[in-house]
Amino acid sequence: MQVKICGLTTPESVEAAVQAGASYIGFNFFLKSPRFVGSARAAELVELVPERVKNVALTVNSDDEMLREITAAFSVDILQLHGSESPERVHEIKLKFGIPVIKVLGIAEKSDIAAIDTYSEVADMLLVDAKPPKGSALPGGNAVTFDWRLIADLEWTVPWMLAGGLTPENVAEAARLTGAPMVDVASGVESAPGVKDLDKIAAFVKAAKGAERWPRIK
Repeated sequence: MQVKICGLTTPESVEAAVQAGASYIGFNFFLKSPRFVGSARAAELVELVPERVKNVALTVNSDDEMLREITAAFSVDILQLHGSESPERVHEIKLKFGIPVIKVLGIAEKSDIAAIDTYSEVADMLLVDAKPPKGSALPGGNAVTFDWRLIADLEWTVPWMLAGGLTPENVAEAARLTGAPMVDVASGVESAPGVKDLDKIAAFVKAAKGAERWPRIK
């Protein structure tokens, strides 16, 4: 089981995620998010990330100028597209920037599942998240789960992560029901919006890595 801790903003939280055994660390570049970090701050924090841990830059419907600013500030391992980017836009970003791309897909009902096949053709990895509540200004990090049974019987053709309201208390059950090979958390390891709890980070990684699961990639 691999774990991504997203929305890190302080050296202490980065070090806690690394020490706990996270495989991915996410930096949030969405201005409206309480987890937002600018390019300069992210560049400082990346210095604390060892080579074995991949850094992920989370963006929301960013134009090329913004993506150039981020990728010029530090060596981005993966771009996470968390907005309404079309399959064509995902493909375009991959070609222009030459960086692997995670596309986030919001799930709330059965009809949302069709997007998984569509984006599997253009993204390097998918992140399946809960759709944000109506009126939310944030596309993710809302501490909302979705019905995991919706994806329980899927066969995957690309690597994928599970997100959406995961916590140290429910991540093992989520992995067991879905077979998720990777999980992602932001709000579930916080004491307040944007404020990471170092003990919760350690507990989440431990619970995730101890979860029973099975592979579901063709």
